[in-house]
Amino acid sequence: MTTSTTEVEQARVQHVVVSEDALTIDLTDGRTISVPLAWYPRLVHGTPEKRNNWRFVGDRLGIHWPDLDEDLSVAGIVLGKRSGESQRSFKRWLEERTEQCPRL
Repeated sequence: MTTSTTEVEQARVQHVVVSEDALTIDLTDGRTISVPLAWYPRLVHGTPEKRNNWRFVGDRLGIHWPDLDEDLSVAGIVLGKRSGESQRSFKRWLEERTEQCPRL
Protein backbone atom coordinates (compact mmCIF):
# COMPACT_ATOMS: atom_id res chain seq x y z
CA MET A 1 0.00 0.00 0.00
CA THR A 2 1.32 3.42 -0.86
CA THR A 3 0.52 6.65 0.92
CA SER A 4 0.53 9.88 -1.06
CA THR A 5 2.15 13.06 0.20
CA THR A 6 -1.25 14.74 0.22
CA GLU A 7 -2.73 12.01 2.44
CA VAL A 8 0.12 12.41 4.91
CA GLU A 9 -0.01 16.21 4.91
CA GLN A 10 -3.76 16.22 5.58
CA ALA A 11 -3.72 13.51 8.25
CA ARG A 12 -4.85 14.79 11.63
CA VAL A 13 -5.17 13.00 14.95
CA GLN A 14 -8.61 12.39 16.36
CA HIS A 15 -7.77 10.05 19.26
CA VAL A 16 -4.65 8.55 20.90
CA VAL A 17 -4.26 5.33 22.87
CA VAL A 18 -0.93 4.36 24.43
CA SER A 19 -0.77 0.79 25.73
CA GLU A 20 2.14 -1.18 27.15
CA ASP A 21 3.02 -2.36 23.64
CA ALA A 22 1.64 0.06 21.06
CA LEU A 23 0.83 3.62 20.12
CA THR A 24 -2.48 3.72 18.29
CA ILE A 25 -3.91 6.82 16.68
CA ASP A 26 -7.27 7.33 15.03
CA LEU A 27 -7.15 9.87 12.23
CA THR A 28 -9.88 12.26 11.22
CA ASP A 29 -10.06 10.57 7.79
CA GLY A 30 -11.13 7.27 9.36
CA ARG A 31 -7.79 5.46 9.38
CA THR A 32 -6.35 3.87 12.50
CA ILE A 33 -2.58 3.53 12.70
CA SER A 34 -0.87 1.35 15.30
CA VAL A 35 2.89 1.17 15.76
CA PRO A 36 5.08 -0.62 18.30
CA LEU A 37 5.76 1.45 21.38
CA ALA A 38 9.35 0.19 21.17
CA TRP A 39 9.85 2.64 18.28
CA TYR A 40 9.72 5.48 20.81
CA PRO A 41 12.05 4.79 23.77
CA ARG A 42 10.90 7.79 25.81
CA LEU A 43 7.35 6.47 25.76
CA VAL A 44 8.54 2.97 26.66
CA HIS A 45 10.38 4.32 29.70
CA GLY A 46 7.50 6.46 30.92
CA THR A 47 4.93 5.36 33.46
CA PRO A 48 1.42 4.68 32.17
CA GLU A 49 0.34 7.98 33.75
CA LYS A 50 3.02 9.93 31.91
CA ARG A 51 2.37 8.12 28.62
CA ASN A 52 -1.29 9.04 28.92
CA ASN A 53 -0.55 12.71 29.61
CA TRP A 54 -0.43 13.92 26.02
CA ARG A 55 -1.92 16.78 24.02
CA PHE A 56 -2.49 17.62 20.39
CA VAL A 57 -0.13 20.16 18.81
CA GLY A 58 -0.06 22.00 15.50
CA ASP A 59 -3.75 21.77 14.64
CA ARG A 60 -3.72 18.03 15.44
CA LEU A 61 -0.73 17.37 13.19
CA GLY A 62 1.28 16.11 16.14
CA ILE A 63 1.21 14.77 19.67
CA HIS A 64 3.21 16.11 22.62
CA TRP A 65 4.02 14.35 25.92
CA PRO A 66 5.14 17.14 28.28
CA ASP A 67 6.25 14.81 31.08
CA LEU A 68 8.47 12.83 28.71
CA ASP A 69 9.62 15.70 26.47
CA GLU A 70 8.46 13.75 23.40
CA ASP A 71 6.89 15.09 20.23
CA LEU A 72 5.65 12.95 17.35
CA SER A 73 4.21 14.07 14.06
CA VAL A 74 1.28 12.34 12.45
CA ALA A 75 3.22 12.32 9.18
CA GLY A 76 6.12 10.48 10.79
CA ILE A 77 3.84 7.90 12.37
CA VAL A 78 1.89 7.34 9.13
CA LEU A 79 5.15 6.93 7.21
CA GLY A 80 6.43 4.41 9.76
CA LYS A 81 9.30 6.53 11.07
CA ARG A 82 10.82 5.45 14.34
CA SER A 83 12.39 7.79 16.86
CA GLY A 84 15.36 9.53 15.32
CA GLU A 85 16.92 10.32 18.67
CA SER A 86 20.54 9.26 19.04
CA GLN A 87 21.52 6.73 21.69
CA ARG A 88 23.70 9.37 23.35
CA SER A 89 20.83 11.85 23.59
CA PHE A 90 18.43 9.21 24.88
CA LYS A 91 20.94 8.02 27.49
CA ARG A 92 21.41 11.60 28.72
CA TRP A 93 17.62 12.09 28.90
CA LEU A 94 17.19 8.82 30.79
CA GLU A 95 19.94 9.70 33.29
CA GLU A 96 18.42 13.14 33.92
CA ARG A 97 14.99 11.66 34.52
CA THR A 98 16.34 8.94 36.81
CA GLU A 99 18.13 11.57 38.92
CA GLN A 100 15.00 13.72 39.19
CA CYS A 101 12.59 10.90 39.88
CA PRO A 102 13.65 7.28 40.28
CA ARG A 103 10.33 6.15 38.78
CA LEU A 104 9.75 7.64 35.35
